[in-house]
Amino acid sequence: MLPRLMAMLLLAGCAAAPHALNAAPTSTPAGTPPGEPLPAGICVAPGGWANASARPVDTSDLLRRAAQAPAVLLGERHDSPEHHRWQLHTLAALYALNPHLAIGMEMFPRRVQPALDRWTAGTTTESEFLKESEWQKVWGYDAQLYLPILHFARMNRIPVVALNVERGLVSRTAREGWAAIPPAEREGVGEPAPPPPSYLERLQEAMAAHGPNQRESQGFQRFVEAQSVWDRAMAERIADTHRDTGRTVVAILGMGHVEGRDGVPHQLAALGIDDALVLLPWDADRPCDSLDGKLADAVYGLGTGIQTAEVPRPRLGVMLEPGQGGVQVRSVMEGSVAAAAGLTAGDLVVAAAGTPVRQASDLTAVVQRQAPGTWLPLTVKRAKGTQELVAKFPADAP
Repeated sequence: MLPRLMAMLLLAGCAAAPHALNAAPTSTPAGTPPGEPLPAGICVAPGGWANASARPVDTSDLLRRAAQAPAVLLGERHDSPEHHRWQLHTLAALYALNPHLAIGMEMFPRRVQPALDRWTAGTTTESEFLKESEWQKVWGYDAQLYLPILHFARMNRIPVVALNVERGLVSRTAREGWAAIPPAEREGVGEPAPPPPSYLERLQEAMAAHGPNQRESQGFQRFVEAQSVWDRAMAERIADTHRDTGRTVVAILGMGHVEGRDGVPHQLAALGIDDALVLLPWDADRPCDSLDGKLADAVYGLGTGIQTAEVPRPRLGVMLEPGQGGVQVRSVMEGSVAAAAGLTAGDLVVAAAGTPVRQASDLTAVVQRQAPGTWLPLTVKRAKGTQELVAKFPADAP
């Protein structure tokens, strides 16, 4: 859960120089009928591509360039159906121009690569694959959001590469520091390149949103190390796959890892791949000032009124890490269900609704089964003994 929750913190843009893209040879925004102005407050035309300064770009030129790049990084908000639909359509467009692709996915740690190989070879069923890849444990978001991409890979026999490492490595780095982890226990991950100042600024903003922090504090420094290790691990898999196979690697990963060309693109550049493209979906309600010329190589306008109407998934609002006999609360989001229930950093959650909690996915599964307006009893251990708390989920929000 730590990697997923950390990713949710890192959705703000930051500063770094993207590769320049030529503007479309017309002043009309891409995706908008000629002569028709954009609605007020809309900075990227629905159905069209723009650069990081909101200027429309030629779709054919952009896709041709992307299809020839060593890597194309497709960002996402993990729980957005529309973002995943955009990824699938972009992937299909790239495949039409260059079928020699590989698909890298943040959702899988390296150890489940054999399950991915069996899936793309067509030797396992969907249910067998989800079980073999330990989907609920290693990722936990609704598999239906990702299965269309996985089926596209299987249908076209495109290799799918597990980009991630075990979440325990990331949480251990955040807890102990990278230097304290013996090389033999680093899952082969090399030394991350030092993060740029822009990334430090964005990480500080993200951490501050979840509680007071100081940039010079040990906790913040370890948070930065954990994020850098995470980015480095995925960058190494992308770089190795491209160099070993010659394929263009289309990576599916959270926006926080790619925005501003910090994170994974920064680590790729340190590995000698400085011409990866960063492409992002652009939600119509996102502030236009985020398009500061540095956010990405190109963004695609999703428009308004096209998001799937779904019941919000319940959220507890905690950052977790492995604990002895349960899962430990690392931090609690201000104003969350967890905060209202009285959960605090350091609590060890050992049961939820009477069900033992041994790992983060156990708690996630129970929380996601909660209907709006219901109460969830939690058993936690503290220094002064065991306590029973009640998490009360609102009737109209997660």
